[in-house]
Amino acid sequence: MAVTESVTGETFGGARVAHEGILRRQSARESRARTYARALPIVPVRARGLTIEGADGRRYLDCLSGAGTLALGHNHPVVLEAIRKVLDSGAPLSVLDLATPVKDAFVTELFRTLPPGLADRARVQFCGPAGTDAVEAALKLVRTATGRTGVLAFTGAYHGMTAGALAASGGAGDVRVARLPYPQDYRCPFGVGGPRGAELAARWTESLLDDPKSGVPLPAGMILEPVQGEGGVHPAPDDWLRRMRRLTAERSIPLIADEIQTGVGRTGAFWAVEHSGVTPDVMVLSKAIGGSLPLAVVVYRDDLDVWEPGAHAGTFRGNQLAMAAGTATLAHVRENALADRARLLGTRMLTRLRQLQDDFACVGEVRGRGLMIGVELVDPEAERSPGQREPAGSADPAESPDGASTGPDSGVTGERDGDPGPRPHPAAPRLAAAVQRACLERGLIVELGGRHAGVVRLLPPLTITDEQADAVLDRLADAVAAVARDPSDRHGVRKD
Repeated sequence: MAVTESVTGETFGGARVAHEGILRRQSARESRARTYARALPIVPVRARGLTIEGADGRRYLDCLSGAGTLALGHNHPVVLEAIRKVLDSGAPLSVLDLATPVKDAFVTELFRTLPPGLADRARVQFCGPAGTDAVEAALKLVRTATGRTGVLAFTGAYHGMTAGALAASGGAGDVRVARLPYPQDYRCPFGVGGPRGAELAARWTESLLDDPKSGVPLPAGMILEPVQGEGGVHPAPDDWLRRMRRLTAERSIPLIADEIQTGVGRTGAFWAVEHSGVTPDVMVLSKAIGGSLPLAVVVYRDDLDVWEPGAHAGTFRGNQLAMAAGTATLAHVRENALADRARLLGTRMLTRLRQLQDDFACVGEVRGRGLMIGVELVDPEAERSPGQREPAGSADPAESPDGASTGPDSGVTGERDGDPGPRPHPAAPRLAAAVQRACLERGLIVELGGRHAGVVRLLPPLTITDEQADAVLDRLADAVAAVARDPSDRHGVRKD
């Protein structure tokens, strides 16, 4: 299905009636906890690659990708072939934690992709098929291995919806987990941003660990996302991430990298920690590793493998179809250098999207890494947030003398003077929701995220073509322009 196909919404009456009936029954019968279905009132019936076709006949470009699950897009041929091969073989489909040829192939391919320093001494734990259960397993693992209980996590984090994962996320309501500042530029917690802001965040962490009166005893582990996704698409500065690795290693604190959404080429490296050259002690993996099917694992250093039998398990940890689909996906991404493709295309998309930042005052900042991109919407007429600063602008990505990226694509910006300068405007969640609706009207599916749901997020499959990328950017730009022009929306203000 080509991206140039018309998206008019004019369908046969019967299809429209069926579409509306399904949505009506969903609303009447499903839990109020449903999320995506509220903002995206579509009924997918067919999909291939980037494109979804709804029951009403409309076609959409899908930049949600199952919240990052679909590294190869919908129904990729290599994934379908792998699934059919298992189905046709007569192999069992669910085997708990028994050894099978399908599992052996998956683990072999997974270990082939792991960061240097981990693959040669790794252990893998299959758990429940959701990323949040893998987080629970990782937290239990480091607590068991160290004999300690506390955990260090970061503001803005998202690690899942189960109790332990929520406790380590940014919206936690208890204090079992000590919260640390995650560096970001646009809304730096210290009001300075850039390398200086990241340095202050690192110093705060070091002080908290070494101050005997900080109130935070030596923890069982530190968990972080190399790029915060739900937190608003904030890439960790590479130097800061290396600093966290040194701080934890020197104090024998296991470092847990949550690569549930950032892994399998999404950010322009196979695993996002590779941008900084960091090797974590524990990696939490899910989403794309199952090739669109439910699968989650924890990979960790062998000396942490102190589990008692059955210490963490899950009935569906032996999902053979997911392992086969995952093996095919991992191999296809590796063999076709799709991580490099994500890095190059992501840089080009970010550069073009930053034109929106120049054109519209309601676009506060465009940021991301690889094909994990966020556009933050703000209210330019509201009073600026206290303690915050103006963004860096739209400079093109640059290379530092040591080869580490310091441009916007890296999440690291250039050094600034000591003056915090003007502060950014407050987030505009209603405006972001309006942009999401305008995108859907134009046949584009996007997600919202960020602290106040004010960030429009793009998570296209790694297989997206240049033509498709241009279509995505055209539709998003047109949606932003339409919302900004709407005189009934006082948030939309064009820069003249």
